[in-house]
Amino acid sequence: MPNTYSQLYIQIVFAVKGRQAFINESFREELQKYISGIIAEKKQKLYAIYCMPDHTHILVSIKPDIAISDLVRDIKANSSSFIKEKGFIKDFSWQTGFGAFSYSKSQSLHVVDYILNQPLHHKKKIFKEEYTDFLNKFEIDFKEEYLFEFYD
Repeated sequence: MPNTYSQLYIQIVFAVKGRQAFINESFREELQKYISGIIAEKKQKLYAIYCMPDHTHILVSIKPDIAISDLVRDIKANSSSFIKEKGFIKDFSWQTGFGAFSYSKSQSLHVVDYILNQPLHHKKKIFKEEYTDFLNKFEIDFKEEYLFEFYD
């Protein structure tokens, strides 16, 4: 019986509601491990994650039997509950929406490096500029009023 084979690398980007710098260094790694667990539970493969104070980047290899929006919904809902239950932030939530950008295997190591070096990258470029650069690079039509809440 034939099987399904795929290789789909997706970078996912989403932001904290109100773009507040809620994710601080004291629990960033614990949050990243928790999100990693959600991804593993959904049987997807995580390559890189970095939670900046106001947004998160993830690179996953996703199987074709799961919708990206379902994976992101589960990551955001469960990690939001985790943050509140642990007492890190009482009134925490993620903004609605997300970005999803596809890459080839040959690009994946570059994307991993990019994600893991987010703090250095954001010394040069604010999140709004980074995000709109992604949208433009991938030739995604967008309207400013439907992007994340940007306060940079």
